[in-house]
Amino acid sequence: MVEATEFSDWATRFDVYGVPKTVINNSDDHSLEGAAPEQMLLQKVMEAVQAH
Repeated sequence: MVEATEFSDWATRFDVYGVPKTVINNSDDHSLEGAAPEQMLLQKVMEAVQAH
């Protein structure tokens, strides 16, 4: 977890506009913004794994 106000360069890099923002494998392609159901998070993790 990273505090966006303390690491503004990371917040800018990953276009953080809401919290929480979950970024998987340093890729905004595999990210979620806001509270997400467990199934949605699992889907994003699986997409990130398959992309590697």
